[in-house]
Amino acid sequence: MTTDASTTISNSEILKVTGLSAAYGEAKVLFDIDVSVKPGQIVACVGRNGAGKTSLLRSIAGFLNPTAGSVVADARNLVGMKPYDIAKFGVKYVPQDKKVFSDLTVRENLELASYATNDHNWDRVLEFFPKLKQHMDRKAGFMSGGERQMLMIGRATLGSPKVLLIDEPTEGLAPGIVTHLRNVFKELAKMTALLIVEQNLPLVCAIADRVYAIKDGRVVAEVSDKDAITFDACEQYL
Repeated sequence: MTTDASTTISNSEILKVTGLSAAYGEAKVLFDIDVSVKPGQIVACVGRNGAGKTSLLRSIAGFLNPTAGSVVADARNLVGMKPYDIAKFGVKYVPQDKKVFSDLTVRENLELASYATNDHNWDRVLEFFPKLKQHMDRKAGFMSGGERQMLMIGRATLGSPKVLLIDEPTEGLAPGIVTHLRNVFKELAKMTALLIVEQNLPLVCAIADRVYAIKDGRVVAEVSDKDAITFDACEQYL
């Protein structure tokens, strides 16, 4: 289903999730979720493991079919679209698993992303992640977790996406790489919107323009005042 949803989204929102519910079989995991992201914003979702954060991103990206509600990006309802069509439309999902094409080199991973997006200009990717340039002919399976995360995010930026959905990008990474990703996210926000699931609260407080707290599949709090996004404000939901 790809209906015109211009009446349900304002010009100030690039992504709007309204009344979203979802389930895995009989197990309901999301209940009437409302989330919105404006162009150039970094929006973070926080909450304990199992709260439904990943299910929210998977529902937006088309990997989990909602049982109710709408997901509207750039005036188009994404519900019912295939994940690859959602990605082609410009809503890219970077999952938590840090999986890359392990038997392919970094160059070949980027070539596949270029083929899918028809964007063969890697300059921006390598500006964000200069370390990738040093490993272009190395098989991705031999890279560290941080390097694989760089490659996954770099691939997702090809094609000038409207929204990046990024799940737990700093989990298990060294502090230096976390700092580097923080700076990259700030730069990325100048050209695309980001919806990030993250439990690193200092990072959330440093980059987020809005925070949603999710508990038991429901949004239990929204903090949209930048000055109110503090460690103490977010910690109570972890």
